[in-house]
Amino acid sequence: MSKASIVIYGADVVCASCVNAPSSKDTYEWLQAILSRKYNLDFEYTYIDIFNQTENLTDHDLQFIERINEDELFYPLVTINDEYVADGYIQLKQITRFIDEHIAVEH
Repeated sequence: MSKASIVIYGADVVCASCVNAPSSKDTYEWLQAILSRKYNLDFEYTYIDIFNQTENLTDHDLQFIERINEDELFYPLVTINDEYVADGYIQLKQITRFIDEHIAVEH
């Protein structure tokens, strides 16, 4: 079974540029529910609060958080296996396309 590490970078406050979009936590929970039904893959999910979480962050995590803080990217931001997949208003098609092209083809 293929394995994928999904990281959602977000915050309790909804992104100002993402009006009417689900919160970061809602996106995190929604992805867990829908991807486990759609794929027979071993997903590992991590949620990183970009404003409050400071421990156990990798340089990779810190780079994404810095880019969000500098308004280069928006939150929630989704990475799979350390690769950028989507940010801001997250749509399922972006996520499933990445999984189909990079993860699901491995098994």
